[in-house]
Amino acid sequence: MEQRQRALESVGLMAIPKISVIMLTYNREKLVGNMIECILGQTLKDFEFIIVNNGSTDRSGAIADEYAARDSRIRVIHRQRGNIGSGRNAGLDAAKGQWIAFVDDDDWAEPDFLEFLYSLATENAAEVAICGAADKAFAEKRIMAPEEALIELMWRKKYNMAFPTKIFRRDIAEKLRFPEEGAYDDIALMYRLLALPQRVAYHGLPKYTFNRHEGNNSAWTTNHSLLTPETLEEYLRAYRERTEWLCGLFPAKAEAWRYFEWSFMISMVEKVERLGISGCENQAAAMKRELAANQANFLGCEYMLDFEKEWMSRYI
Repeated sequence: MEQRQRALESVGLMAIPKISVIMLTYNREKLVGNMIECILGQTLKDFEFIIVNNGSTDRSGAIADEYAARDSRIRVIHRQRGNIGSGRNAGLDAAKGQWIAFVDDDDWAEPDFLEFLYSLATENAAEVAICGAADKAFAEKRIMAPEEALIELMWRKKYNMAFPTKIFRRDIAEKLRFPEEGAYDDIALMYRLLALPQRVAYHGLPKYTFNRHEGNNSAWTTNHSLLTPETLEEYLRAYRERTEWLCGLFPAKAEAWRYFEWSFMISMVEKVERLGISGCENQAAAMKRELAANQANFLGCEYMLDFEKEWMSRYI
């Protein structure tokens, strides 16, 4: 296959790959090679692998170049340091595949990760497909309309906001751009992508593993002592935009969209208070005011959980 690809490239007739795999790397010289090996070892061979070196100061970019010299499916983009969103946009700009998948440079994927997602999408005529991860593994399989997929996303019980574990048909992925400011592109964009397709296919078998460590961009979600006021402010702003956008698009589910924003607020108030997280007092006070103003609607919501009622009674 590699010989055929090189021959096509030489006459400018490179075939459109089934999947464009996009990976951003930044100063992960001890980890990035493992994910590159995971992708090169996939059972589905018809892909291009776009590695965006996001201004690394270690050997991450050089390691990517070494692999690219040995496998024509790899293309490396070297760019000045930017946020995650701008780096992923650079990858999207270069992508030629019929489908788009994302992986992170510090994780690892099962050998059939791409084949599983591609088959799940195409066999079910879905524009988006989602697999399970090692920390969220379920045998359940579902074909969902966008509202249903969004509600499952917001519960975060079966799949999460992260871009890995998902594959997007090209016309879906091309409709939106990653935000080029801020640190958390997933919370700002994932819900918009899941609102676009007619069908979302989900099968929770674990085909991807997130490597949780304190160097993760989202490390604060598992170690809440790492929460900063800047991070909390960005999340609150993104959740407010999400609620307004979804209420406009799917007004029949407005109660759900508002609930998930209030649910995030009370969970953050509880953590700030219980853990004594310093620096977030202003955000906590603002969230308390918002929750107090909407207390009746929040408590009366069908989605309300018992522990949330207890936290409302304790903190609001």
